Parts: sequence; structure tokens; C-alpha cells
Amino acid sequence: MRYRRTYASALLAALAMLTGHATQADAQGEKHKVYLSLSITGNDWMKQAENMIRAQAASSGLRDKVDLEVQVSGGDAQKQSQQINAMVQAGAKIILVYPASETLLNRAVKTACDKGVVVMAFAASISEPCAHNINSDQSDWARVGAQWLVDTLKGKGNIVMVTGATGLGVDTERNKAAKEIFDKYPDIKVVATVIGMWNDTIVRSEMSKLLATRSWDTIDGLWVQEGCYTLGAMQDEAGIPDDKKKAMSCSASNGDRVQMLPSGTSMEGAGGAYRPMGYPAISLASGPYMGALALKYAVQIVEGATMPHDIIMATDAVTSDKIKLCEDGTWAEMDKTKCNVFKPSVVTSAAWYSPIYSLELPGIGLEAALKGVPDN
Repeated sequence: MRYRRTYASALLAALAMLTGHATQADAQGEKHKVYLSLSITGNDWMKQAENMIRAQAASSGLRDKVDLEVQVSGGDAQKQSQQINAMVQAGAKIILVYPASETLLNRAVKTACDKGVVVMAFAASISEPCAHNINSDQSDWARVGAQWLVDTLKGKGNIVMVTGATGLGVDTERNKAAKEIFDKYPDIKVVATVIGMWNDTIVRSEMSKLLATRSWDTIDGLWVQEGCYTLGAMQDEAGIPDDKKKAMSCSASNGDRVQMLPSGTSMEGAGGAYRPMGYPAISLASGPYMGALALKYAVQIVEGATMPHDIIMATDAVTSDKIKLCEDGTWAEMDKTKCNVFKPSVVTSAAWYSPIYSLELPGIGLEAALKGVPDN
């Protein structure tokens, strides 16, 4: 069973009714032992996800209920399986997982479920039926951006695809869905594919190799899983003026969204390519808050809630005309104003992800994503 959530109905539609039965741990005043099992690390998105999970664990609603420990497998599914087995032996009640594989963790996950452990993957899925998954609709993410790019180019032009981490299900699903859109339009040509690995440094290196044989003049638009900020910077370096920048379907880094603000917008810390350009783009969010939501839901399951095993988050797409600067970045400000980008003086990494707001995570704002602590 797949279950789609929208922000408007999130509080009412997502959770089944609580049974009201306390667990034995609650009765004894013990905390639930929670493990966070991460595969890949080293990018801003993953660090934010970890920080937001830590902030949620420290929030007023959970700090007396959970004891959180983090382990990293380095993208090795076998090592992650071994770690999950060890977590079960150590008394885990909840295991949150960013999985290295959709299928290769299944045996360890099934063993955990059979021991009464709640296993919940976030931002990627585990195929073992006992696991819970909270994820974006990755195909929809790709289709929305691809269709916007086609429409912006009026159905004609040369496109470069910048893909993600080869072999991971998210990357495969996104690439397939985007190509299905492009294939509908005979005058849209995918002239090159750059494997970006969701890493701006790699995107720059691989795009530089492409530009050694193909000039910017031969590219009309870009469909990008990660690295739009870097691609905007590279166009700056090539002398392409703001009003001639190539249309891009983007992820949702703060650098992307700062560039999408109207050219000339004044803000602290802006400079170089990390500045408002009026960039023609669509910013698509697969929010790092999903890990914090996974923790919230897993605790509710332990305490008696029933919930679908697959919770699919709606695609959050923002075009250049909808970008709005936050002043302080608290959850309350984001909730009230729907602001969605932060000053470079506050968020110094352009690769840092802007979509940190969730209606269901009161108090989890900028401080949570940056430092792992909830709003005061």
C-alpha cells in the first residue's frame, strides 16, 4: 500500500488512530533505543538529515522518550546489514535507515522486524515488506522538472542530463522518468549525460570534460539532479550574462535558490556566483526533514499507532517567481511566511539544502538543520 501525503492534509491524513496502549518501556520510564543507520555521507543533504533527526530527538516531545545513536556504513550494503544485526542484538527498538541498497538489506531488516524492531527507511526505500518507507515520489520529481524544462524551451532544444549516484534506486528511477518525458518531444535532444554523483565537485569536473568538446552555445537547457549552483557558477566564469543563463531543472540547494532570486536583490554575504541572478529554474525538493519525520512516525508506531508501510511525500516544486528570502529561519517564520531560501551570511555552503520546513515538525527550523538543535 502506498500512501501520498500533502502539507495541507498532513496532520489529519497520515496517521491512523493511536491505540492508547503504552509500551512496557514507557511504563518503566525507559527510553526507546533508536539507531540511525546511514550509508553514504559527506554531502550537505545527508548532514542536514542527520542534524534534523538529532534535533527531533532533542525536541520537547521526544527528548524524554528516545536515546539516539548514529552509525555509518560508507555505502557498503554488507557492512550496513552487519550493523543492523548488531543494533538488534544491542536492544534497538527503532532503526532509521538511509539504505545502501533497496534489496540487499532485506535479510537483516526481516530479522529486526521479527525481533519487534520498527525499521523505517527515509529518502530511499527498502523492499522487505516489513520495513516502513518514507520517500519522495522520485519519478514525479523527475517528471515535474523535465516537463518544466521542455515547456520553458517551447519543446525544442539541446539538453544535458546531470545524473546522480550510479546504481542507487533513486538515481535510476529519476533518470528513467525524465527520459520518458524528453522522448515525447522529437525536437528535444539529450546531447550528453554527465554522471554527477550528487556531488558539486564531481559535477564541475565532469562538466568541464564535456565543455572541452562542446561549448555552452550548443546547450539550451540542463536537467540536473544535483549541482545547479555549480553550473550557474561555471556559466558566470564563461562570461554568460544573467539574462542568457541556461534554463535548469534543479535540486534545491541554497545556492540554487539564491541564484533564482531577482537580480539585484540585496542580501548579506552575497558575492561571486552565490548571489541573486534571476536564474530561470525550477527547484525541486526531496527534503532532508524526511529523517526527522521518520523518527516521529517510528516512535508513534512503537507507542501503538498503525501506519502504511509506504508514505510518499508530494513533490515540492518552486519556480523562480516563488522564491522568498527568510530573515531568521525559525520554524514559525517559515510556517507563517512560506519563505524558502537563506542568506549566504548564515548558510555559507551553497550546496546546503533549503527545503527544511515541514508542517509536522514544529520547532525544527534553521538551527536544527545547521546545528542539530530545535528552535528555542
